[in-house]
Amino acid sequence: MASDRIGVGLIGVGRHGLRYARHIVNDLPTASLRAVCRQRPEQGFGLPGAQPIKVYGKAESLIVDPAVDVVIVVTPPLYVRDICRLAVQARKPVLIEKPLATTVADAGAMVTMAREAAVPLMTAHTLRFDNAIQQMKTLQYRIGRSERLHLISRIEKRKTAPGHADGYGKRGALLEFGVHMLDLVRFLTGEEVNEVRCTMDVRPTVSPETAASIRLETSGGTTCHIEIDRVPTGRVGRADWWGAEGRLEVDWAGCRVRCCDGTGTHEFDPPPSQTVLATVMAFLQAVRENTPMPITGEDGWRAVEIAEACYQSAQLGGAPVTLPISI
Repeated sequence: MASDRIGVGLIGVGRHGLRYARHIVNDLPTASLRAVCRQRPEQGFGLPGAQPIKVYGKAESLIVDPAVDVVIVVTPPLYVRDICRLAVQARKPVLIEKPLATTVADAGAMVTMAREAAVPLMTAHTLRFDNAIQQMKTLQYRIGRSERLHLISRIEKRKTAPGHADGYGKRGALLEFGVHMLDLVRFLTGEEVNEVRCTMDVRPTVSPETAASIRLETSGGTTCHIEIDRVPTGRVGRADWWGAEGRLEVDWAGCRVRCCDGTGTHEFDPPPSQTVLATVMAFLQAVRENTPMPITGEDGWRAVEIAEACYQSAQLGGAPVTLPISI
């Protein structure tokens, strides 16, 4: 490292990228934001309390900057494969905001190139760091063998920039935020997805979907139901998990956890989460200590693969699609 602080290069400083920037500057004494890349570099970039930050208009220029030790990417996923390739060629660890890619082929290629070059690659499935989700995972032993999992994610509709849908490969709610739910299936159960059935409010080739209803079957026999919606107001994030010996109910939007098992019903109120901050901290710690990434590139690949199967199933009117998908 250039100093005792890890030099961070941030590609993408839109609404979500700005959250990363603020955490790096204000909350991470072990890191220093050295450079950013944005579409209009002439606008500059500054944050209160930050040292002067270089502004680039091209990702390759930021990545080869010797002051940049690691790269964080918060751009639409359509552009990430080329950025990942450049970071791998420069041998710089890279953290990529979810989804890892718009297609399973791109996600697989990124994971392969990083693995072959032995360059650390982490996917920012930030919901794994939510305190309610973490507590749910910790309490799993109290409900016994996993049987059924029901996940609901409803997020407010918002205005998007022209070309936003293009950045997601013309795909919508499932890939934008529903992919968190697909990742949670693997994270919570520890099982791989074998089969997918999915219907959407529109066929994927017509326009970006705003709602999806999904049924998954896992290798361990867990049946999963997932509901994804864009709604006018009222964000919802809930999970119900039934096991052979009990049930867990989680409202991560409201920071509440309930466990019902043989000892009775127990209520928990985990503190509010700062999931982006926790994600960046975990990434930087793994870089500094040279340990495996807590959420790997392959984790991101698998989530995109499940999403790809969902789109295929929806195109077939809800017919089953088996995994893994050949690429």
